[in-house]
Amino acid sequence: MDWKNLPGSGNVEDRRGGGGLPGGGLAVGGIGGLIIAVVAMFFGIDPSVILGGGDSGQQTQTQNTPAQNGQTQNGQTQNGQTQNSQTQGGTQDESYQFVDRILGSTDQVWTGIFQQSDRQYTKPRLVLFSGSVSSACGQASSAVGPFYCPLDSKVYLDTSFFNTMQRQLGGGGDFAYAYVIAHEVGHHVQNELGIADQVERKQRAARTEAEANSYSVRLELQADCFAGVWGNKVRGTEAANLTQADIREALTTASAIGDDTLQRAGQGRVVPDSFTHGSSEQRTEWFTKGFQSGNPNDCDTFAPAYDQL
Repeated sequence: MDWKNLPGSGNVEDRRGGGGLPGGGLAVGGIGGLIIAVVAMFFGIDPSVILGGGDSGQQTQTQNTPAQNGQTQNGQTQNGQTQNSQTQGGTQDESYQFVDRILGSTDQVWTGIFQQSDRQYTKPRLVLFSGSVSSACGQASSAVGPFYCPLDSKVYLDTSFFNTMQRQLGGGGDFAYAYVIAHEVGHHVQNELGIADQVERKQRAARTEAEANSYSVRLELQADCFAGVWGNKVRGTEAANLTQADIREALTTASAIGDDTLQRAGQGRVVPDSFTHGSSEQRTEWFTKGFQSGNPNDCDTFAPAYDQL
């Protein structure tokens, strides 16, 4: 994947204390003693439940403008402080460049898709951090992994997670890392379309935990499918130069983060009623569906019966 040919977003906040990763590679660093079972939480849309912070009862606002996200059009926050794309003294190392260009590519793809329906796509910001970070959904540590906060319309990422993907999940590679970002952006798309709000209301009305979990699975599988839609659009450009090996990387990652795979590795047994993200087969299938068609309308994970997903 020739990610360096993709457009930059200019919409990345670098809050990393060290200002970059050593060694010039993406798969360096590390989270330490992270157990594999925790990875099941890495691709959620509602981190407030995990983090114990934020108001989970607050209604998510869709179609947020930059000002509603605490930022004006000229890059200043509402309290008058400038919101730079980097921390002071930071450097645009390779990991920063990679994230910026993948985000820029998702911006381009979803802006075009929304325009086809006469809608305006509000581009999300992506926050790079190391160790821990404060979001509108609460305080998060690196152990939570990449997440999207619907309360501030931002994606949060500690790039050391890429190292965890490679060493513990066998899901390394540039396109696999890009899939992670595209999945979280998929949650932003759901936020923009009002889908996240609808799912939250259904979860609150659910009579059992298993029913509530089923809505989470549908939401996550749709984000996988949206990531596939992005991959389809990128594949159609000469800039990305995707290969079959790149596609295998993404499929390997989708399979590795299935609830059944993670539960089997973490606790030795599988409990389908507790699934929140979908099985390895489901995640691979829905990513593939989006990747093959490039049509977000094919990503309706809420229409089929649950046992048919």
